[in-house]
Amino acid sequence: MIPLRALLTQTSGLLLAGLACLASATPQHAITLYGEPPKYPANFQSFDYVNPNAPKGGTLRLSDAGGFDSLNPFISKGVPASQVNLIYDTLLTQSLDEPMTEYGLVASGIERAPDNTWVRFTLRPEARFNDGHPLRAEDVVFTFQTLIKDGSPFFRSYYADVDKVVAEDPLHVLFTFKSGDNRELPLILGQLPVLPKHWWATRDFTKGNLEIPLGSGPYKVASVRPGRSIRMERVKDYWAKDLPVNRGFYNFDAITSDSYRDNGVALEALKAGQFDYWLETSAKNWATAYNVAAVKDGRLIREEIPNGNPTGMQGFVFNERRPLFQDVRVREGLSLLFDFEWTNKQLFNGAYLRVGSFFENSDMAAHGLPGADELKILEPLRGKIPDRVFTSEFKNPKTDGSGIIREQQRQAYKLFLQAGWKVVDDRMVDANGKPVSIEFLVAQPEFERILLPFKRNLADLGIELVLRRVDTSQYVNRRRSRDFDMIIATLSQSSSPGNEQRGYWTSAAADNPGSFNYMGLKDPAIDTLVDGLIGADSRQSLIHHAQALDRVLLWNFIVIPNWYIGTWRTAYSSRLGHPAVPPKYDPGLYTWWVKPDAVAEPVAAPIPADKTEH
Repeated sequence: MIPLRALLTQTSGLLLAGLACLASATPQHAITLYGEPPKYPANFQSFDYVNPNAPKGGTLRLSDAGGFDSLNPFISKGVPASQVNLIYDTLLTQSLDEPMTEYGLVASGIERAPDNTWVRFTLRPEARFNDGHPLRAEDVVFTFQTLIKDGSPFFRSYYADVDKVVAEDPLHVLFTFKSGDNRELPLILGQLPVLPKHWWATRDFTKGNLEIPLGSGPYKVASVRPGRSIRMERVKDYWAKDLPVNRGFYNFDAITSDSYRDNGVALEALKAGQFDYWLETSAKNWATAYNVAAVKDGRLIREEIPNGNPTGMQGFVFNERRPLFQDVRVREGLSLLFDFEWTNKQLFNGAYLRVGSFFENSDMAAHGLPGADELKILEPLRGKIPDRVFTSEFKNPKTDGSGIIREQQRQAYKLFLQAGWKVVDDRMVDANGKPVSIEFLVAQPEFERILLPFKRNLADLGIELVLRRVDTSQYVNRRRSRDFDMIIATLSQSSSPGNEQRGYWTSAAADNPGSFNYMGLKDPAIDTLVDGLIGADSRQSLIHHAQALDRVLLWNFIVIPNWYIGTWRTAYSSRLGHPAVPPKYDPGLYTWWVKPDAVAEPVAAPIPADKTEH
């Protein structure tokens, strides 16, 4: 989820200090963000959203977009295969029906300092890798140090507040922190996937390749067709299969994933019975593309599952590293030219709502004017953040849906003039007299129909928008190297945002190729707001800090907000069953199963010839 700093060896003085603090720490079976009691007690048998007696067997057939060329998901090189994370266990595992609670997986007990300056994990003695080698504290230390040194740059910022890590003995790992301000850090470390030190001792972690890696998780990689498909098989003697946190999970004997370079082709393959599960992201498809025999006769089931997660922000992202976008008036003007109401009506069958917050669909979204608690956070930054944060509620422009946006174009034109732009010979030129041309990088062809009306609206003001479609590999490489003017991106949020915000918004992340700071934000005021959010000491404080950050991001016009929906639109084979109660924060796919009377894979119907992938 988530470097080139080597961790220092733990000094004896720090160890003594840590041991002295331990007198007031009590091992727990679970950990929560603010110390509130977890939902499930220490003796719980399974989560509420699973079927603990789910049948085992069968194959889950999935699809993947774009292909892959690596089985190492922890580095910035290559495109990793989907599902490969299933081979790894983490120290803790997150409950899918609580905002931010983690229960022991590799670790049986968690001890957290009263002042939040360290966390200790007690490992289960039975934990082992899938070659039978014991999983021990030295593997945890190796993993952390390797991710910091050689992993994606995201790890460096994600674990930035960790000072040192030490294996106290084979079953105890102690992490000490630079300060006690980051309440989320113990939970973040709980998400650490544990890599086998003995296996990597003879291999180069920095190279992305297709050598099948070793893990300790519920599945292992059985076979790979480079760039085309991957097959995972359930580990029959998986060491953790009977733990309460895993009961009812990982019911499929095998999981296969075939790569499709086009979502349209993948959808046809789904309807032809060539794979089993699909999360539909197109409102048009959901409304019109499923009037087929497979749905009518019950072989393919459509179901909307409630989604309790904050939806975060999907938007058209400006790369502010480009001089073209460094003036906020330009970014605001371009934002006025996206006609969401027409797009929603004509292209999405009215299925979506407009995203109005970076924490949309949650209590952390900013509404109205800032209240007293937010003002305490924002006032020290007055003069360093947009004045409108204090005086106006941010609202997206709204049109009548007719496709005629003359008023928005007039407003945009005024903003462009203020930024020094002007029209010369029917072409908009920037302050340096250069014709304005914007390249929009896309990898998914279905976005082109959404961008074409936007392109026409820009053309009315003499601005050229070039849609540059590339394959997935090139898209990933250009996004990492920040070689784009604009892209479409989704900046996801959890119900308890924290350390990952550094990778989204901070100056330190702007030049890291693996970070999610696609915009190139380098704003000390935003850095301060992110630090405040991470250091929040209560749920209410977290909400106020998120709302304050939200306002400042919105008024900086770093993206053109897109759309969202509050459900997961799933289409799946009638071969599959799932628990009656889904988890609140996830579709819960790995709690599903193949029905016992449908264990054998059906013979897939061929895709129509004009839809076959080449």
